[in-house]
Amino acid sequence: MIVQNITTHSTLARSQGAEDRKLVDAAQQFEGMLLQELLKPMRSNDEQNYWSGNTDADSGADTINSFGVEAVATAISKSGGLGIARKVIQQVISEHEKNNR
Repeated sequence: MIVQNITTHSTLARSQGAEDRKLVDAAQQFEGMLLQELLKPMRSNDEQNYWSGNTDADSGADTINSFGVEAVATAISKSGGLGIARKVIQQVISEHEKNNR
């Protein structure tokens, strides 16, 4: 995975391996949430009603649709995403190195 290569090549101490993993996880979660917010408006009400089989607004279908959007966003993020997580990791590492000089 591209994001893991960044942390492997970082200059952070090896004793911070758990911290590196937390950083990768947090960056991927951030990218997933951002992607989720970007994907939500792409589903029109007509499309939601078509897939749910209802013409009325159904809160259950809305919940299922939101889980679907969340799953897609998470999958995109975990598979390398759009590079947002990678940039977040690079920036955090850069700031960490600046502050520890």
